[in-house]
Amino acid sequence: MRLLIAEDQLLLREGLVRLFQDRGHEVVAAFGDAERVLPTIEDEHPDLVLLDVKMPPTYTDEGTRTALAIKRTSPEVGVLVLSGHIDRTHTADLVGLGGFGYLLKDRVLNVREFVAAATRVAEGGSALDPEVVGALMTARADADPLASLSTREREVLGLMAEGLNNPAIARRLTVSERTVEGHVRHVMLKLDLAESEDGHRRVLAVLAYLRSGSCA
Repeated sequence: MRLLIAEDQLLLREGLVRLFQDRGHEVVAAFGDAERVLPTIEDEHPDLVLLDVKMPPTYTDEGTRTALAIKRTSPEVGVLVLSGHIDRTHTADLVGLGGFGYLLKDRVLNVREFVAAATRVAEGGSALDPEVVGALMTARADADPLASLSTREREVLGLMAEGLNNPAIARRLTVSERTVEGHVRHVMLKLDLAESEDGHRRVLAVLAYLRSGSCA
């Protein structure tokens, strides 16, 4: 996997470079601003771009704005946003796209899961932090279908959004795969979404629903 890393905190940037290099991946560039990202993508053709949200020059939403630009100009490139907080400004426009992830920075501490999420995004999948999913759900709190989900169904929905398939969800929740299948079926019915055996398309369907703000 070829990566481009844009993170203004030097220690974290160097740590990410070492983390991926130690696992046999190639970091084609690493710098502390968002302005060089798009030109570098044209030159280096990375599989994945890791972006901080707040970077020079304004330290506001450079990361998510750049993520949108990447997905519009180079949709085949995976984009994984890392942040110390949840910024919903542009996230709603990104969550329904393939090859996109949004993780809080403390997820890096679980190296195995973090690298797995990065790889999944580079391959066109999705990886959303459960807290990001929760924030999107909160923003849709007035929507009847979401309000109708049980606590367990919301938990399953969050794990689906992380990109986990049914067996992985079953292991995470310590329940049977058949139980998970039942929860997923109920979630799909309550959200009026067609089921799919393709885990990636299933996640995108749920995230697109959360993004749309409309209910059937």
